[in-house]
Amino acid sequence: MTTKQQAAEQVRAAKARLGVSWAQIAETVGAPVAWTVAALLGQHPMNAEQARAAATLLDLDDAAEQALRLQPMRGALESAVPVDPTIYRFYEALQVYGPTIKELIHEQFGDGIMSAINFRLDVQRVPDPEGDRVVVVFDGKFLPYQW
Repeated sequence: MTTKQQAAEQVRAAKARLGVSWAQIAETVGAPVAWTVAALLGQHPMNAEQARAAATLLDLDDAAEQALRLQPMRGALESAVPVDPTIYRFYEALQVYGPTIKELIHEQFGDGIMSAINFRLDVQRVPDPEGDRVVVVFDGKFLPYQW
């Protein structure tokens, strides 16, 4: 049986071998880019149609296709503090701005949290004279605490 992690490695290898972009794969799958990448990296289950479309485009075997449909064990970090520089920068930003984000959410919405289940993610490249900017948007439903 192929695991979701093994399938993710097959996806990465096929993507490189075939020269396709994540956006092209997402269009074939019929889902948003960020969700598609997360699913293909093992963080969401795909339905049968989505898994078949991805497997066909990427020339994955039946075992990898089946793995794409499995329920995941969510959470992809291998350590509590990430060591990959790109992922670490998000950790660092949350260390600095996490309390600020919490205060602003509570001030504007009340006592609660932002959902990571009812959630959208977008990543954009924005030209800037001083060097291109990375714009990341986390868009989650507000969930009030219920006592």
